Amino acid sequence: MNANAVNAKAPGTTPASETDELDLDADRLREECGVFGIFGHSEAAAITALGLHALQHRGQEACGIVTFDGARYNSERRLGLVGDTFSKRDVIERLPGSQAIGHTRYSTTGGTILRNVQPLFAELEGGGFAVAHNGNLTNGLTLRRELISKGSIFQATSDSEVILHLVARSTRERFIDRFIDALFQIEGAYAFVGLTNQTLVGARDPLGIRPLVLGELDGCYILASETCALDIIGAHFVRDIENGEVVVITKDGVESIKPFPRVPPRPCIFEYIYFARPDSIVHGRSVYDVRKAFGAQLAAEAGIEADVVVPVPDSGVPAAIGYAQAAGLPYELGIIRNHYVGRTFIQPTQSIRELGVRMKHSANRAVIEGKRVVLIDDSIVRGTTSVKIVRMMREAGAKEVHFRISSPPITHPDYYGIDTPDKENLLAARMDLEAMRQYMGADTLSFLSVQGVYKACGYEQRDPIRPQFTDHCFTGDYPTFLTDVVGEGAKQQFSLLAEAS
Repeated sequence: MNANAVNAKAPGTTPASETDELDLDADRLREECGVFGIFGHSEAAAITALGLHALQHRGQEACGIVTFDGARYNSERRLGLVGDTFSKRDVIERLPGSQAIGHTRYSTTGGTILRNVQPLFAELEGGGFAVAHNGNLTNGLTLRRELISKGSIFQATSDSEVILHLVARSTRERFIDRFIDALFQIEGAYAFVGLTNQTLVGARDPLGIRPLVLGELDGCYILASETCALDIIGAHFVRDIENGEVVVITKDGVESIKPFPRVPPRPCIFEYIYFARPDSIVHGRSVYDVRKAFGAQLAAEAGIEADVVVPVPDSGVPAAIGYAQAAGLPYELGIIRNHYVGRTFIQPTQSIRELGVRMKHSANRAVIEGKRVVLIDDSIVRGTTSVKIVRMMREAGAKEVHFRISSPPITHPDYYGIDTPDKENLLAARMDLEAMRQYMGADTLSFLSVQGVYKACGYEQRDPIRPQFTDHCFTGDYPTFLTDVVGEGAKQQFSLLAEAS
């Protein structure tokens, strides 16, 4: 067992309310969105809707599609899920055109209101421009204030609207040069897809923190956040858009522009840990295989005598399989998830509310009772859900409960498009390992080490000078300026600020 593990003979307290509903999604990290675009296809809107459906896991609050039909732009933006909006034929029929972009949203900047739903659209001097953004601009608020002071009028509260104003104010002649001019003024993480009357454009930030891929269907090019969006429509994966690359898709094909100085990429490690769908390929690696490797590495670092390995559904499943295989232990579905329960339920009395605790998830007593259980989850944020899971295992008769987390402790907030709590609300930032174990009530607790993450991804170790991933949530090593956090007059790596605090 490594330095990230502790043992104890007795479980700790379980402070969660007995009547809290067990929603395993309530204490998850949330990413801002998924993006999709297609150029030159007669069924552009319908294909975009399917692509967004495959990217629904990246945001469930709102969705939108903008098309261009040769004469005008058409837009449908709604709060809610993709299937609730774009499964209706009349909605798709209101989106004619052979080029389209789409977006599915989870808000990290700006509230959940219709005017923040993307794609955003504006009529500029050279014509219309629609844009969809995955990520977060770390100088978005600063730029917004500057633009407003110079007369710009904002319609939304999302940081993504900044890009429209920067393009509009650029003095360059060609649209693509104005777009690139805007990119040079923003900081942070982004994967953009944009639409004009003649082009589909895509861009990734200089470090490639947020993902973007290029695909092809029936001779038409596609941009998407993940390869799973290509698979659902039968498209062919062409390649990843490179870090710092801008691609311009027209009737003549794909043009690649690399305006930024070349630096090694640092994609977000959480794409592998949690965000990407398991069936996606991210930067040449199967997400499913990487998550299994995390579990196997966790078993090597923090194995313990036990009878059964149980995943926390659904995110802990691949890592639990990897752990069980490496440890030579049985893998069982010890927690059963009810996929047919919505977010609301009438609970008129206290007794019914208590029964409602198990509406979404329940223990499979047949594989838990009398067993030494290893619980596998992908991450711990606030820790409130982990308390309920451990309690559920004990109520189902577990003899011992050993919690294993297939990522390192999250000790720092994110500013690149992941909705993390403030540092004081991150469990691992407030407690040491023993305190966390006692809070959860587990017999033992262990996290995968930072070096173990890199080893599972095929590296000998984390490069301390040029880390291979953006891993600031574990290390405090923020790879870009954080102007909105530290101020325009104090631009520096946020890690220096974190070390001083």
